[in-house]
Amino acid sequence: MNRIWERTRDWVLLSVLIVSSLVVMLTVNEDMLRGLRARSLEATASIESLFAGLGRYVRALDENEVLRTQNIDLANQVALMRSAQAENQRLESMLALADTLNYEVLAARVSAKDITSERNFLTIDVGREDGIEENMAVIDPSGIVGKVTLVGNDYSRVMTYLNADFFVSASVLPSLTDGIVRWDGRRFDRLILEHVVRSAPVTSGNLVVTNGYSTFSQPGYPIGVVDTVFAEPGTSTWIIHVRPNARLDNLSHVFVVRTPSDNAVDPALLPDDGF
Repeated sequence: MNRIWERTRDWVLLSVLIVSSLVVMLTVNEDMLRGLRARSLEATASIESLFAGLGRYVRALDENEVLRTQNIDLANQVALMRSAQAENQRLESMLALADTLNYEVLAARVSAKDITSERNFLTIDVGREDGIEENMAVIDPSGIVGKVTLVGNDYSRVMTYLNADFFVSASVLPSLTDGIVRWDGRRFDRLILEHVVRSAPVTSGNLVVTNGYSTFSQPGYPIGVVDTVFAEPGTSTWIIHVRPNARLDNLSHVFVVRTPSDNAVDPALLPDDGF
């Protein structure tokens, strides 16, 4: 018995002292108890705040991912709307053009493009069954695009003005000076107007139009605008750079001119690759 007491007396004494101290704290010193409670609340509040912050951070990451996905969807919708609006404006301009022309045209959709080489072509979704023939002019509301060179049943190939074999008879307004427009294969934003004598009054900003002497084009349709005019020493003609009106990079619809030019010359009198 004495051995058991000797082994446990220290623990019993410690327990008695702890219980006594708790009784004293609870019954005698209420201010100390309130202070301890306040300190414990502060400690637990700090820990709870830390975990709450971690929870808010995780929720913020989830919300950020949701917002990012929504932002991508909205950006795609805006891009589609802008594309549709641009396409609608192009179609409206084509309808307005068709109403003002005094010759027959057929609308066509561009189904394929090859505009990065020296001989650039388009493919359009009309062909022989739609009455399309070779050498018919292809235009858009801005200006000349090219001419039909190959015709299938439902599709046709169009030689664009950005083609080394392209040339078309043209006039410079307002002087009505005649020349030949072609592409020299260098810059994609520039054509060359040749065979214009240096005495002709041609200046930057003059409009260049078809003059009807080609086998495929009606007279007076825009080709482009004179950009620069200069002459090489010892030559009698101008070197004229023309900025084309029609853009091929965003071209989606065109018109095929089905009415022959009233002023067209006999094709047998022109070179094989001429217009």
